[in-house]
Amino acid sequence: MATTEFTVEDLKRILLQGAGAAEGVDLDGDILDTDFEDLGYESLALLETGSRIERELGISLDETELSEARTPRQLIALVNGSLVTADAA
Repeated sequence: MATTEFTVEDLKRILLQGAGAAEGVDLDGDILDTDFEDLGYESLALLETGSRIERELGISLDETELSEARTPRQLIALVNGSLVTADAA
């Protein structure tokens, strides 16, 4: 699937589909620089999120970089970097 940009809205949708939302967490707030753990998402949920992103966008994310993405902003940048690389190939 060709897309030009992966957004925070895309990420929220995939997080909710894969792991739901933790009680008391407002994903509609300013979450870009909030640590995933503070949002209620642990490493297993993020691995599932990464897998869903890969399947949906037809890209491959580096597992080390994925595990190092601590905030939505970092994960979105990783995905968008992979989209640019995939478009250039």
